[in-house]
Formats: sequence, C-alpha cells, structure tokens
Amino acid sequence: MPRSLTLTPPHRAAPAAVRRAVDSDRRRTSASVILRSVLEHGPVARSTIARLTGLSPASVTDYCARFAELGLIREASAPRRSNGVGRPHVPVDLDDSRFVVGGVHVAVPYTTVALLDLRGRVVAERRLDHEGTAPERVLANATDGLDALLAAHPAATALGVGVATGGWVDRDSGTIVEHPLLGWRDVAVREAVGARTGLPVHVDGHARALVNAERLFGRARGSRSVLHLFVGNVVDAAFATNDEVHHGPRSQAGAIAHLPLAGGTERCACGRTGCLQAELSERTLCARARAEGVAGADDPMRVVAAAAAGDPVAARLLVERARLVGRAAALLLDVLNPDTVVVTEIGVIHREDCLAALREEVGAERAAAVVPTGFPDSVLAVAGGAVALDVLYRDPLGASPGAT
Repeated sequence: MPRSLTLTPPHRAAPAAVRRAVDSDRRRTSASVILRSVLEHGPVARSTIARLTGLSPASVTDYCARFAELGLIREASAPRRSNGVGRPHVPVDLDDSRFVVGGVHVAVPYTTVALLDLRGRVVAERRLDHEGTAPERVLANATDGLDALLAAHPAATALGVGVATGGWVDRDSGTIVEHPLLGWRDVAVREAVGARTGLPVHVDGHARALVNAERLFGRARGSRSVLHLFVGNVVDAAFATNDEVHHGPRSQAGAIAHLPLAGGTERCACGRTGCLQAELSERTLCARARAEGVAGADDPMRVVAAAAAGDPVAARLLVERARLVGRAAALLLDVLNPDTVVVTEIGVIHREDCLAALREEVGAERAAAVVPTGFPDSVLAVAGGAVALDVLYRDPLGASPGAT
C-alpha cells in the first residue's frame, strides 16, 4: 500500500507590510515611554531613562536626540556627576517653552478655549458664552477664540487642537454623535475645526480626556486603574486600566446618565425618576437653590460662593449633592474596583465638608482612594487640551511637526 505523506508547509516570513507595522508600533511605544519618562522624572539622565524603561542606552540616546531636534526636550543646564567621578551625566528635561496645544471644551452654557504647554499647564484661557447652540456657530466662535489666544502668544507653535465635551463622542471619527442637552447630533467636529484652524484636531468625551490628564499630569500618576466621575450639567464617567482608557464600540463607554440613584426624586427627560444626571446636574442644583431662596443661584459657582459667605442653605445643598455623588461613586467602585477615583464636582473641588460627605458615602475602607480633580481652577481648559496632549505622548514622533 502506498504510504501517506504529511507535508509540512515551509516556513514563510511575515509579509513586509506586517513587519513594517510591527516595527512602527514598537518605535511608537518606545518613543512614548521615553518622553513620558522625561515628563515624569526630568531633569533625568539618559542612563536613568534606560533603567526605568528597560530600553537600551543606545536606543534612549537616539530617541532623545530626535526629540531634541524636534524641540520636545532639551539638555538641562547643569550636568551631574555620578559619585563625583567619571564623565558627567547631562540630564534632559521637557522643553515647555516652544509648543502649545489648543483646547476647546464645549459645555452647555459656554465654551472654554485655552492654550496648554507640554506639561498640561494652562498658558491662556477664555470663556465664551453661547449665543445660541447651533453647532456651526459654537465651533466658529471657538476657533475664533483660539486664533485670538494664539495671536496673543506669537512665540508659541501650536501642535494641534483637542476638543472635549459631554454626551456621546466618537473619538475615531471626530464626531459628536449625540449631545441631548445641546441638541447636537452627528456633528463632524474634527472636520469643522480642522478646516478653520488648519491644525490636526482630536475629539473625545471630557471624562475620558480628564482621565488622560490625571494620568499624565495629575493625581492618577502611577495608578494601575483610574475611574473619573464628571458631575456638571452632564454626568458621565471614564475608566482606564494599564494606561488605556476604555472607549467601547463607537466610544459609548461611560454613559451613566440614566443609572438609577437610590433616593432620587427628580423626573428625567427619559420619563423615569431618579436618573443620575437628573439628580446630580448643575441645573438641578441651581433649581433647588432658587427654590430655597439662595440669592443669585442661576450659576452653580454662585451657590458655592453663597456657601462660602455663610449661607447655611447653600452649604446644605452642596453637601447633600456630594452625598449623592458618593452613592454613585460607591456603585461604580463596586463594579470596577479601581485603584483611584477622581471626582470633578464643584462642591467636592471647593469644600472640605463636601469631600468628607462624598468619602463617607463611599465608606471608610475606600475613602482614601477617592480624590478631587487635580485641576481645580482649570478643569474644563485642561479637558480640551488633554485630548491633544494624550495623542502627543502616545506618538511623539507622529504628532510632532517635522517628524517622519
């Protein structure tokens, strides 16, 4: 009988396109971890960067030379010697004197435009009240505001623009899919802002943007997992683990507006009672404050100011709201169990009694993991700029002008 033969296919090398893609991913990752190390530890010696990142000293030296050519880093002025002997170590540091990113945050009553440096610090900021919420008009006013800020800082070179807002934002397409409070649907933000500015434009939800800001520049550095809870007129959340923010299909992750809140009494536009956003929105806070006679309670910051001036009703309303935020945070903690929870909410930001009430609702065992935003005076400006800065730190060579 003839013997059957099993033929083993010859080994074939991966197609050239696959090898190039793998090499490109490796270069992007290496560039990212090196620039992040300079951001976090600078001024820092190249040898220390190699030790921190696990990359070879030669590779670190090559990338640092490229970053210096692009203007992202510079050599620190004073070299340091190791134990006073041998060749001095010339540390490198981030060069925050040349580049900025533009930031746009679209809130319900107004838009915030800003310029941020490479450390996430606000260089300039301006608030633009809405005169109608038609997206064409809002975005045109925002780009005009950015142009004015850049004109006032002629020495700064803009790397790009980040746009952040609440609602459903599809990062990949640069589209605001739905923002019910603004009445926006399928707004092509990347296309509109890019056409007017001529700059690269990146778009994301503000909770995800602020997770990245806290991860890069704020209170979540070094945390393996981070939950961000944003409580304004829009209430939403974002979760990051192992340095990656979860987006979900079409970036729908973090939509918590209609989660039921125990003890809630507010009627929601969806027809139910006690939805998270209906209970916690700044509109609800202001309405309750007006109903109880708090003067000037048409703006949530005026409620905070009234409490600071000794109004016991305003203080009570803020603490009650913080307790409700604490219930929401406790629910999300049970589901996600993050290392760190960052809360952006005006009472928690500005008042110790509100932070204490929030932590009490979360529970003593987890209270220390809950912190207010690291950007109390500029959270909306940082949210917009962080969208663009996250892109830069993930792909420094691809996001820098003149890079190939």
